[in-house]
Amino acid sequence: MKPNKEIQDETLCGLIKEYHLTYDQTLGYRRMTMYINRLNHFDFSEGYIHRLMQFMNIKSRIRRKKTNRKKVKPDYIAENILGRDFATTKPNEKWLTDVTEFNIPNQKGKIFLSPIMDLYDNSIITYKISAKNNNAIVFSMFDDAINKYPTAKPIFHSDRGFQYTNKVYKAKLEKQDITQSMSRPGKCIDNGPMEGFFGTLKSEMFHTKKYTTYDELTTAIHTFIDYYNNGRYQARLKNMAPNEFRAMYI
Repeated sequence: MKPNKEIQDETLCGLIKEYHLTYDQTLGYRRMTMYINRLNHFDFSEGYIHRLMQFMNIKSRIRRKKTNRKKVKPDYIAENILGRDFATTKPNEKWLTDVTEFNIPNQKGKIFLSPIMDLYDNSIITYKISAKNNNAIVFSMFDDAINKYPTAKPIFHSDRGFQYTNKVYKAKLEKQDITQSMSRPGKCIDNGPMEGFFGTLKSEMFHTKKYTTYDELTTAIHTFIDYYNNGRYQARLKNMAPNEFRAMYI
């Protein structure tokens, strides 16, 4: 008869292998521990799961570094009101936004993703995907957010991209009585949680995968954001998914 510890190790190794495949090789040892404990009502330590993953030579994918964008002379610049204070006490208190791009080898053009993140629960409250990186994608995204939360008056933080530094965008925010905030030049950490989301998105559903058409990639982005909001547990959210944590406040 096998010792209890050996049986336990075998059980956990089986779960690690299963979740590694189920979540497409995206779980590091911290998130692997979170998923194992939550989904199976266990309470194992990160160190224990980490050792088992090392023994099995299982690890998550490595992220790629973000490439720098071209600088455009702004029409208007806001101060960094957010000041890296990412703490909140309720939904719609602080929003972040940015635009990231995707390209497929041997395919013409690119596609661009423009989301809004609520710092209360890290949820993506709305987003737009477009073949053009222009003002329209940002304006449409903002309008959708206000239609969804018409009384919201958050601090709204972005970088100094051309979409956020024009008079039309500024007027939209002022009409809603929203406080505009911008990162300092070259300080991507000022918008850290959004940068983190893009890193997660690209490492878990884009890098190391092959997409042959932009329709296929667009569908994958929609699917991932739905999973991120509703099924991707986060330690900061008490091991809940963003929308699950948000529902608790409501």
